Amino acid sequence: MGKRSRLRKKEHQNNSKPGGRDNRDNGWGAGYADIIKENKLFEAYYRELGLVPEGEFDQFMEAMREPLPATIRITGYKRYPDELAWHTNMSRKILRKSPLLEKFHQFLVSETESGNISRQEAVSMIPPLLMKIEPHHKILDLCAAPGSKTAQLIEMLHSDMDVPFPEGFVIANDVDNKRCYLLVHQAKRLNSPCIMVVNHDASCIPRLQIDTENGQKGTLFYDRVLCDVPCSGDGTMRKNIDVWKKWTTSNSLHLHGLQIRIAVRGVEQLAVGGRMVYSTCSLNPIEDEAVIATLLEKSEGALELADASVDLPGLKWMPGVTKWKLMTKEGQWYKDWSEVPANRHTQIRPTMFPPTDTEKLANMKLERCMRILPHHQNTGGFFVAVLVKKAPMPWNRTFPKVHTHVHARSVPQPEDSPVGTPLPETPLEDGERDGGKEGRVCVYSDSVLCSRPPPNKKMKRHGFKEDPFVFLTEDDPVFPPIESFYDLSPDFPKINVLTRTHEGKKRHLYMVSKELRNVMLNNSERMKVINTGVKVWSRNSDGEEFGCAFRLAQEGIYTLFPYIRSRMITVSVEDIKILLTQENPYLSKLEEDAHQQAKKIGVIVLKYQPDNSNPDGPQCPIELCGWRGKTSIRAFVPRNERFHYLRMLGVEVFREKQGQGPREEEEVKDEVKEGETENGNKDVSTKQELRGENQGDEHLKGDEREGGGEILTSP
Repeated sequence: MGKRSRLRKKEHQNNSKPGGRDNRDNGWGAGYADIIKENKLFEAYYRELGLVPEGEFDQFMEAMREPLPATIRITGYKRYPDELAWHTNMSRKILRKSPLLEKFHQFLVSETESGNISRQEAVSMIPPLLMKIEPHHKILDLCAAPGSKTAQLIEMLHSDMDVPFPEGFVIANDVDNKRCYLLVHQAKRLNSPCIMVVNHDASCIPRLQIDTENGQKGTLFYDRVLCDVPCSGDGTMRKNIDVWKKWTTSNSLHLHGLQIRIAVRGVEQLAVGGRMVYSTCSLNPIEDEAVIATLLEKSEGALELADASVDLPGLKWMPGVTKWKLMTKEGQWYKDWSEVPANRHTQIRPTMFPPTDTEKLANMKLERCMRILPHHQNTGGFFVAVLVKKAPMPWNRTFPKVHTHVHARSVPQPEDSPVGTPLPETPLEDGERDGGKEGRVCVYSDSVLCSRPPPNKKMKRHGFKEDPFVFLTEDDPVFPPIESFYDLSPDFPKINVLTRTHEGKKRHLYMVSKELRNVMLNNSERMKVINTGVKVWSRNSDGEEFGCAFRLAQEGIYTLFPYIRSRMITVSVEDIKILLTQENPYLSKLEEDAHQQAKKIGVIVLKYQPDNSNPDGPQCPIELCGWRGKTSIRAFVPRNERFHYLRMLGVEVFREKQGQGPREEEEVKDEVKEGETENGNKDVSTKQELRGENQGDEHLKGDEREGGGEILTSP
């Protein structure tokens, strides 16, 4: 044993003794106990603002000092019961560190990786629920990383599992190139053809073009926009303990302008009749009600705060406030703009204060905003507001309408605005407007919001250079053998298939929905696409002797299954156990019925149907991708998905950890999956970045790639 290892072992032994560090962390985890959970400025600020009901402030502060309980959410469209979210009384650290909970922790990590559950803070689940998503909605998630809310949006689009291609889609954006790959990892767990990850500054995200039903070009307007902006994150103190020592009022002052610009860009791209949900994990009115009030005032009636209380009847929340003050980090208070000295006008803006017109303030109905306090339901702190767009913004000429289920496509509307208000700036020329140039939102010294086109220059591309997205034509030579081999139905949408190379052999084939294809073909020079599509076929050199070089990919089975009319065999519960616990079992190990079917077929879909006469067996259908060799058969199922199905069948999959390597790796995954961290920017783990986990699915280790799953011994 080396000197460093001996020192680590000795330190661990000391920390494990009574009074050691591990016994002093109160659930926070080693090292956190050294941080004192006090901030006098924070306490004085929120006590003075009066956001917490009278007599409850001590309870509020006590709750803020307690570790945040761990919560999980079951993927909403995978045939599970209605109780889709679960709350524990244990912190994340306890779940990771307790030997008694090691089996449960492995279950959480494995099921999260396979996309069956998401570990997400309870209050973080609220914004998507308030958006009222329907399968035909076009959705923009402006500040999406790390992707827990994006995953919810995808699940809502796929509420009907029998529809492989919902008419709607999610465009998930983040300004940070590295964090976009974390977002890709989250989205890939759900295997959806209706998600596209892009990399742009949300405050000036490009306006996109689409082909309309009448054959003309039109502007894409979204039915729903999620505006979960970067924030100071003081509502996350229960899980991000560093906020205690870093928090000052300056954080909110610095972010206020950016939050307005992002929110303005969001409502500009929202269709009339659509809903935008604005949210922060901050309790500060400067980042919350002040931003909403600014939007409402400048919209001149185009926006309206919706009453969302009926949508979540069990939620405890405090109404938005109409009065608040501003405090500097030195402790100086200002009640309105007139009190702010000239030398502070660059840091403190008029939009940070409540509107002075009492009638206008009353008409805003700021009390419809919702503030969640930690001590009311043992959660983090959070703020959310729902805005409905009644008319075009006064500085825009376009008049988009929200789609109905019957006419679900984004169709451009007449350019004349029914509002009848004069534009604050020179109107955009038709070529500028229809050409899709990104509008830039400006905040001038007198706080007048306007929109004007940016200089005509090529978009800068930062970060990892992505492979191209190349759509195949219907007469591409790759299709005939695939169509024949799998007996694809005539309605299979070949034009939705894409690959990631212009030249050479195609290694993988992916699919997107026709609506996303429309977006991609019309905006290749306007947006930086990081990832899109679900993998449906992978090249297999052994397949050519069977007449097709492409085998099915497990992640694409739900998308392809409705179109495949051959190459399927029915298997039993015992067959699935054999296939998922042995790497290349002999065909003779299958039960007789499956054995005889498999002898006649090469690449296959292994299908299990629930047996009503056996209530102890799985009560949902299972489809697995496989390949038959001359004498053996193999299921191409990723490791964690294997574990998921084996658990359903009652097979023990718990693995004893060897050393600290695996534990450290799972702790990193824990931190990544949990969601937002301090500063509201949903921070990405440093370990995750250093390991290079930012290249789509290229970062997966060998035993996590499809077909390379870790195989258990036969039960």
